[in-house]
Parts: sequence; structure tokens; C-alpha cells
Amino acid sequence: MRIAIIGGGNMGLTYAKAFINRKIVRTENLLIIEKHDDKRLQLVQEGVAQVSSTIDSSIVSYDIVVLAVKPQDFRAMAETLQKYLQSSQVILSIMAGITIQQIQDWLLHRKVARAMPNTPAQLGYGISAFTIAEGQPNDLISTMDMLLESTGKSIFLKDEKLLDAVTALSGSGPAYFYYIVQHMIEAGVKMGVDENIAALLVKETMHGAYQILNSSKQSIDELISMVKSKGGTTEAALNTMIESEVGPNIQKALQQAEKRAKELSGGA
Repeated sequence: MRIAIIGGGNMGLTYAKAFINRKIVRTENLLIIEKHDDKRLQLVQEGVAQVSSTIDSSIVSYDIVVLAVKPQDFRAMAETLQKYLQSSQVILSIMAGITIQQIQDWLLHRKVARAMPNTPAQLGYGISAFTIAEGQPNDLISTMDMLLESTGKSIFLKDEKLLDAVTALSGSGPAYFYYIVQHMIEAGVKMGVDENIAALLVKETMHGAYQILNSSKQSIDELISMVKSKGGTTEAALNTMIESEVGPNIQKALQQAEKRAKELSGGA
């Protein structure tokens, strides 16, 4: 198998390393195309793939082409790429918001899959949801599943429209947890705890809570009740969150992320 990745940012490099580590492809059969000089130098130093600055006729020799560019850069890139694509090649897009139909139209190409990964993929703990274009064989699902699971777990969705919600939930999701952790640490500092100690307490608490959440058969409400006692400290904190409508505001925030994903497809 030969794979070309267009875009050498964090996710492009993450996939390159994962493909090599899982022995899906050899270094000599992996290409990263990156237009920015500084990123390209970094990629050369990483040594995980062949590196190029431009899309040219050499791309015809690759079985799979991964689109890892910003959605806003898609049109300009597509004008060049569509000149060289062969009907047998598979396009895997990880661009937020850009639909399969838009990719097909702009690349004049039918064999397209679309996925939404997240940044924990960098450590092999990612979760990616993906779908494929109508009319494509089922073995394309297996191929995409193999590629995406090199960075963690993957979920196949029949309905592409759900990928905007996936973008809001898991694609952008890590940032929400970082934001909560940041403010919990800041609260600890305001209460007199050393910042390093506060950070350790919060991060280990989050890690431990995840382990319970991931292994327990109890509902989330039941898990909350295990920590909360009537008239206690946890109840006091949760009551403040309820009064401040933290829960509904979190839902509102994610709905805005989904809305933005839909807007990106409209601007492609």
C-alpha cells in the first residue's frame, strides 16, 4: 500500500507516524505534501515519510490520498489535485465540515471517505467516526477502519450528517476538558493550593474518574450520587453549577460547534 497525506500539520504527522508504527505502510511508500517551509523542515527531521512541497503527477502512484488541510484551504488545493487523481485512488478526508458531495464535486472523483478524528490520536487514544460515499464497496469500510484504528478507535456511521455532531462532541471535545481542568486548577490556586499541586490533584482526579466511568455499569447519575452526600461539599458545588445553568450552557456550546461545522461546508 502507498499513502499520500496532503497537509503536514499535527493530524497529518499523527497519521503518518501511526501508519508507520502499525506497519500499514513503509517510509518509502508514505508521502507528506506540505507547502509551509518550517513545517516541511520539521517533517524531514521526523524522518517518517517522504516529503514534498507541491502536488504533482507523482501522486498518481499512491493508493490512498489523505486530505489533512484546513477546510478553508480546500478549494485552492482541489484545483491542483483533481488534475492528477486516478479513478482507482481513495480519498480520505479529515477536514471538518466539508461534505463528501463537495469533495466529489471539486475533485471530480467518486471514491471518497470522510472521517472526524481528535487530537488524542497523537498518543493512540483517539476516537474517529467515519463514513463513505454512496455506491462504494463495503471493503472500503474495512480499509478505512484499519487506517483510523491505527490512532485509537473508529466508528462507522451510515449517515454523513452526523459527522457535524461528531465534530462538536469528540473532534472539538478535548478542548472542553482542558478548559474545565484549567479553571479547576485556577480555583485551587485561589484557595491557596500551590499551582503544581493543584494541577496534579485535578489531572489525577480526572484520570481516575475516567477509569471508573469507563469500567462501571452504573449510570452517570448513580456515579454522581456515589460522590455526593446530602448537605455536603459536592452537593454545594453541584447546586452552584445547576443554578448557573452550567449543564444547559455546555449543551449550547456544543450546538454552536455543530453549527460552525455546518457553516464550514457552506463556505467551501
